[in-house]
Amino acid sequence: MGYFDKYELRHLNKLDLLAKQVVEGFIIGLHKSPFHGFSVEFAEHRLYNTGDNTRNIDWKVFARTDKLFLKKYEEETNLRCQIVIDTSSSMQYPKYKAGKKVELSKFEFSALGAAALMNLLKRQRDAFGLTLFDEKIREHLRPKSSHTHYKLLLSKLENLITEPPVNSNTSAADALHRIAESMHKRSLVIIFSDMFERVSDSNELFNALQHLKHNKHEVILFHVFDRKTEIDFEFSERPHIFIDLESGQQVKVQPSEVREEYLKRISGFKKELKTKCLQYKMDMVEADIQKGYNEVLQAYLVKRKKMRI
Repeated sequence: MGYFDKYELRHLNKLDLLAKQVVEGFIIGLHKSPFHGFSVEFAEHRLYNTGDNTRNIDWKVFARTDKLFLKKYEEETNLRCQIVIDTSSSMQYPKYKAGKKVELSKFEFSALGAAALMNLLKRQRDAFGLTLFDEKIREHLRPKSSHTHYKLLLSKLENLITEPPVNSNTSAADALHRIAESMHKRSLVIIFSDMFERVSDSNELFNALQHLKHNKHEVILFHVFDRKTEIDFEFSERPHIFIDLESGQQVKVQPSEVREEYLKRISGFKKELKTKCLQYKMDMVEADIQKGYNEVLQAYLVKRKKMRI
């Protein structure tokens, strides 16, 4: 089942609740970790000292850690963040097995990851926006820091979870170029995508990523995938029907017949993606949908710290 249980899978339409659970669990883990000072600064908490106002005690953290922490509040926005999510049909993998929902799709993983980041951004009084794209930009909501804006963005994600697009292609390069042109203030751009657009000819995609950096934006790319099947190509040795979720085309093959060539191509693409991100000074994080959100939130906090220095 992976990171989430059956109850949580049935309640993905309640992103706010799940996002809070993800963030609170992450914050508690940081409080218990050796990076205590880091977590206190960036989770917007500090240790309670005698004489502090008890109204600001975070009782949820106390219940789980048996330690008293105060919530901290900032008066002004420190950061502008645009969260960009690939909504093409390839992001709906893997979702169903024998007609039954068994785990999070790449899009659902990305949507909940985005919701958790927005929850953390809201706690820190930062501004956040949301861009959804496939062949075109479907939504482009500019950064704000209000609770009303937060609820609006969650509703956009929940709608796509409830009614995912069918046979929707992707044009990540075009979308990223348009996003780079539309943002006039230096921002942190966080991208969730499987990056499987024209794997054999990726120059256009890399040029679009470079466009974001050229316009002075900081970038975190979360390369979203299911490692077991999409990267390691672990399928049982029997005939399988593979379906292109974007075109609907199907092909029946024995995994052993294509495994060597597939692994060669996907390894080459991953290597090129990492190399280009290093060249353009962008952070790339491998986001295996079976591993949860600690690396996602940690990458954001590290980048936020660097942008404030």
